[in-house]
Amino acid sequence: MINLWDIRYVRLGTPDVEAATRYACDVVGLELGRREGKAAYFRSDDRDHTLVYFEGDPQDHTIGFELRSMEELQAAASALDAAHIEVRAGTADECARRAVGAYVNFRDPNGSSIDLVVRPHHGGTRHWPSHDAGITGFSHIGLCSANPVRDETFWTQTLGAKVSDRIGTAPLLRIDEVHHKIALFPSQRVGVQHINHQVESVDDIMRAWYRLQKAGVRIVFGPGRHPTSGAMFLYFEGPDGMVYEYSSGVRLITPEQEPGYLPRQFPMADSSFCMWGSKPDIAEFKV
Repeated sequence: MINLWDIRYVRLGTPDVEAATRYACDVVGLELGRREGKAAYFRSDDRDHTLVYFEGDPQDHTIGFELRSMEELQAAASALDAAHIEVRAGTADECARRAVGAYVNFRDPNGSSIDLVVRPHHGGTRHWPSHDAGITGFSHIGLCSANPVRDETFWTQTLGAKVSDRIGTAPLLRIDEVHHKIALFPSQRVGVQHINHQVESVDDIMRAWYRLQKAGVRIVFGPGRHPTSGAMFLYFEGPDGMVYEYSSGVRLITPEQEPGYLPRQFPMADSSFCMWGSKPDIAEFKV
């Protein structure tokens, strides 16, 4: 079984890199780390980058996950090949663009593009955000899934994720102690459904709510609190229809504190997404 160590980055195609850059800096509050050709790299913590916007198809998404060693990467490539999943090793130039020592790419059963990377670069300097949104780091992604039951099997049995909770057929998956780093939501689309950044406190969420409304940014869910992870949240719309989320207070599931933890089953209902009463204007969250 492949053991994912951490989520590392998201790469998004866009027809307008300049507009996406302004959004990432002025709205989300990320640091523009650098530009390379027709791509912009953004930092949210001490990693070299956690988000890239590149000139391309806005449906072209790739999610990067870190493995511990080259030996694990080679074993992962062999395991995927044995499972009849096409695997491609990154070239030296592609590794340089991703700021990693090596990587392989494949597609999950729903067609989402996944990188497995080793020796990803760290920033080397302190993260300096474009404005104080309270961001502490990139934390998780929602993925689209035409068949969440099928895809849950792949992510748990092949990639070693564990189910923390389910909402309807949508599993919330952890790869470490954090309640979830991946969530699979029913959708006929392929790729990333939303991108989450953690912020320090509920104060940052509420400040963002007022700030985003004043700036005319469309808020699609929240403020609210998830009954699954316990996190307080705010979702808002970004370039090319991508949804971004701020959240704070996510639950940790540790063997010491919760031995023998079993996933809870929540119904596909508004109350399963928010315990405060907010109703989502997000297609994949709607009942």
